Amino acid sequence: MNNTLSTTASTTAAAKPLAGQVAFIHGGSRGIGAASARRLARDGATVAIGYASSAIAAEALVEEIKASGGNAIALKADATDAAALTRAIDSVADRFGRLDILVNSAGVLALAPLEQFTLEDFDRTVAVNIRSVFVATQAAAKHMKQGGRIINIGSTNAQRMPFAGGAPYAMSKSALVGLVKGLARDLGPRGITVNNVAPGPVDTDMNPEKGDFAAVMHGLMAIPRHGKAEEIAGMVAYLAGPDAAFVTGADLLIDGGFAA
Repeated sequence: MNNTLSTTASTTAAAKPLAGQVAFIHGGSRGIGAASARRLARDGATVAIGYASSAIAAEALVEEIKASGGNAIALKADATDAAALTRAIDSVADRFGRLDILVNSAGVLALAPLEQFTLEDFDRTVAVNIRSVFVATQAAAKHMKQGGRIINIGSTNAQRMPFAGGAPYAMSKSALVGLVKGLARDLGPRGITVNNVAPGPVDTDMNPEKGDFAAVMHGLMAIPRHGKAEEIAGMVAYLAGPDAAFVTGADLLIDGGFAA
């Protein structure tokens, strides 16, 4: 009987490696964020989906996760409003009594020739792609204990920007590489890991597989296709899980060989 119970418990832990944990997905209503929310919920985590304006999409995702047997909530958390983002993260930790995983998936992409790129777009790129990651990390780390996980969605463009007009975006994603290296040192003594997942082209609203740049990008890749959001979520789930306890300060490419 004891052996049977032990085997059953082990099987359950393997199937639900994040059981009992709470995750906040910053920018979780669409694309890679939504796929990550689904995957972490499937792995047993209670998922809080932060959104800026896509309330309908976020609530629909919550209902989808619940219908699949998971637990999720949605709450507004504008990436450009540091106070609101901090309050949202604090409220999740207060509601569930803990916060174990932060996924920073909010991001914007503005492309334009140098002479046409506006300072407004530059400042928004920095605010969403860099500043909000720092704000969310600072807020979440207060609530995390040993085993906490902070995972940023970076980009292969931090290593390779093969066309004109994307300098500020590439800069913003490059900044995350340095940020995680420093944060890994800050939080490592507390047993909290900090990493980037750096996707290549992924079929989302921001970069559809049938988009204008698809053929050019595929020509630069070892695997000439767009990735799937679920494939990126698999890397997120790995970093969130127990097998990645010794991985920190890393920038992990999942880009079909785009930067190879």
